[in-house]
Amino acid sequence: MTRPVVLFLCTHNAGRSLAARVLLEHYSAGSIDVRSAGSEPARDLNPSVVAALRERGIDPVGEHPKRLTVEDGLAADVIVTMGCGDTCPLYPGKRYVDWELPDPAGQPLDVVRPIVEEIDRRVRGLLHELTAASAE
Repeated sequence: MTRPVVLFLCTHNAGRSLAARVLLEHYSAGSIDVRSAGSEPARDLNPSVVAALRERGIDPVGEHPKRLTVEDGLAADVIVTMGCGDTCPLYPGKRYVDWELPDPAGQPLDVVRPIVEEIDRRVRGLLHELTAASAE
């Protein structure tokens, strides 16, 4: 059986989609092919998001913002958008989920922690859904 492919998209791929990707990758332990990208990638990762992830014992070392490619979009089984609005392209026949979350850009760690907590909650729910569906 092939692993499902989940693609997290946001504008800059420096905060929300990065957090979602590393969290789902951590929790799925390789059972899901997890990717993330941005429509307009930033130069650097959001330092508050990185700090919040490190507090959880997850170090996103080696991560960097990535530009969305057509290949990533076409390979995805589930595309989770996070605030990229019209800048995220639509790929026909793909399952889309939109997570409305505050943008952590420029925010201090105490503001970013609850955003990462909410992303964590949603990632765990998505993982449960995907693993339950693959068990059927």
